This record gives sequence, structure tokens and C-alpha cells, in this order.
Amino acid sequence: MGLTIRTLAEEDYPTFHAVLVAAFLDDPHESDAADERPLFDLDRAHGVFDGEEMIGTAAVLPRDLTVPGGPVPAAAITSVGVKPGHRRRGVLTQLMRAQLHGLHDEGLEAFATLWASEGSIYGRYGYGVAAQVTDLRLPRGAAFHPGVDVGDERVRELPREEAMPLVRAIYDRVAPTRVGHLSRTQASWDHHLADEERHRDGLTKYRFALLPDGYAVYRVKISWTDRGPENEVNLRELVAADDRTYAALYRYLLDLDLVGELRYFTGSDDPVFHLLRNPRLARRANRESLWVRVVDLDRALVQRSYLSDVDVVLDVADEFCSWNADRWRFTVKEGEATVRRVTDEPDVALDISALGAAFLGGTRLTTLAKAQHVRELTPGAVRALSHAFVGESAPHCPEVF
Repeated sequence: MGLTIRTLAEEDYPTFHAVLVAAFLDDPHESDAADERPLFDLDRAHGVFDGEEMIGTAAVLPRDLTVPGGPVPAAAITSVGVKPGHRRRGVLTQLMRAQLHGLHDEGLEAFATLWASEGSIYGRYGYGVAAQVTDLRLPRGAAFHPGVDVGDERVRELPREEAMPLVRAIYDRVAPTRVGHLSRTQASWDHHLADEERHRDGLTKYRFALLPDGYAVYRVKISWTDRGPENEVNLRELVAADDRTYAALYRYLLDLDLVGELRYFTGSDDPVFHLLRNPRLARRANRESLWVRVVDLDRALVQRSYLSDVDVVLDVADEFCSWNADRWRFTVKEGEATVRRVTDEPDVALDISALGAAFLGGTRLTTLAKAQHVRELTPGAVRALSHAFVGESAPHCPEVF
């Protein structure tokens, strides 16, 4: 009997959760399934079955993602897993086809995005690396360069129940201006800042530091040595509406007593590096974060704004979503794009994954050309196209979904 795939129903949820936990080689916790249930619209979740046995899972979280120009609907892909003992049977391919073809057939979100558990998986389904995250480490007391304005407002630490309404209001105000940030439901907030003992990995509970226009959420990894305290501040999230608030929150965290180092998984162009008097104090390591898959090229590319005018014909290859495989005239005037099918001679040849990588403005098409993902057919076309796609800042998603 062959494998089958279908949309899930409420009675499938306990098995869905159990299969996902098994796929990630984790141990189930009795309350995790109930805690995570509000995250999912099961009519946007799929299961692959071998007879009656569910062996694969995947789901879509309908969220807004900020792209250059503002927030637009995105299919946030999550909970992709294959049960041990059933790999290499085409389960993941069935899940990807159901998701991506379903988005196209039903006219839903024009692009999908995800965090990959392994970096070699999703390129073959047309996803491209669209953002990076930086593991940043700063020593306590690291000085800023002269003249940095941190204002006069005192940072307040508030208990969670008082802080959360303020935190949510600030995030909702700032996220639509930060490329890569997702909209958040109550369920996603609860999941993102879950704070039961089992979620802490040996760290303290969350602490909330606030200013009127920004906040920082952090934990502390307690460490005492024979030389004294070397506690580590683990910064979960720092959101600020303006540069002064941003600098003030970092200054507050870097000046906490009994601390040896601050650690933060932040955007690849976090300006704190340039705030430092001695930038060599910052230790930084990058890895990929968001992957983007352009599902409907003509609908997706018109949803964002662009940095400069351009008029080129793209010869796009797309083996997994064949409706994109064609020649397209891509024209930008005053930041707005038009896209239409043509039979004209192409200026640039590229795979759909290259457009996904460039979609948030953080991966240059000129770089992808050097890596042989993009081929220039008309001199100067790649440079012009790349400049149009570049964003004013690097994209960053502060939550794993």
C-alpha cells in the first residue's frame, strides 16, 4: 500500500505532536502538546500516512512578515518532520508538494518562509537563504564611542504580568518597520516566551527591562568561579523604536553587575558593533536563519518595494513549481514592480531559489552570481537587478517558528 497525505483533523493532533517529537529525537512532555495546540490551524496542517500510521508532518502558520515596504501575508512553515524508520521514502517531498502546490492552487500566500533544521534540505524545493543570524558575545562594561546618546530615562525592570502588555504594544508598533519580523498572535507570544522550568535550560526565568519606546527580554546563566561572578546575560529579544532607546537598552544590559558576558542571537548587521569604542571586543559568528520560497513569482515580487529602477527579462528555472518556469519581464519604477510573462530574449538566467534568497533584500544577486546561482546574459543586468533588490537593512527574524 502506498503512502497517502491529507489535511489533519482535531482528532489527529495528539498523533501529529507525537510524530513531530519523535522526528526530532526528543522526549515528549505531557503538557507540551496542550500548550502548543493554540499555535496550529489544523486545516493548514498535513500528515503523511503509511496505511493508518502517521509518519510525516508539516504545517503552515498564517502570519504577516515584514518585507521591504511593509508587512505582507506569508506562509510560515513549521513542524516539518519524518518519523524515524521512514526516511528516504519521499515523505518530505509529498509534504512540500502539498504545501507549495496548495498555496498556488488556492491563491493563498505568495511566498513561504521557514527555519531549517538542516541546511542541506530545502534548497532542492526552491528555498533560498534570505537572512542570517549572528551569535553575538560582548563583555560586561564594553564602552561605547564618545558622544553616544542614551538619554536620561531610567530603564525599569517589571514583572512579566506588568511588562507583557507594554512589550506587545511596542513590538506591534516596531515590527512592521523591521524586515524579517513576523506578526504575533497570543499563541505565538506564549510559545516564544514560554517560561516553565523545562524551557529554561538551566537559566533563570525571563526578566523584562523597559523604556517607553523599547524593551529587552533576557535570562541569566548563573556562573560563579574562584575569581568571582561570571554570569552570562542571555538576551532573548531587544526591540527599540529609535536609536537612543536602542543604545540605552544595550548600555543597561552591558552595565549589569555580577556579569561576565552578554550573548544575543541578533541580526547580522546589529549596529551595536559600531557603537563600541573597541569593536574587536565583539565576538560574532553567523549562520543562516530564514529561508524563503517564492511560490507565485508574479504575485510575490510585486508585494515588496525596491531600491532603484530596473527593467530586465528573467529566465527562471523552477523544477518543483513549474508554473514559475518561464521568461518574465521584471520592471521597477519609483520602487514599485510589475511582472509579466514574455517571449523576449532574457537578460538574466536564475533558479527560483535565487529570487527567494534575494526577496528580503539581504542576499545580493551579485554575490549569488559569483557563486554560480545566477547567470548574466546581458552585460550589466545582474548589477542593476541586484541593486534594486537590496534592502536598507539586513533582514532579521527574532523568533524561531
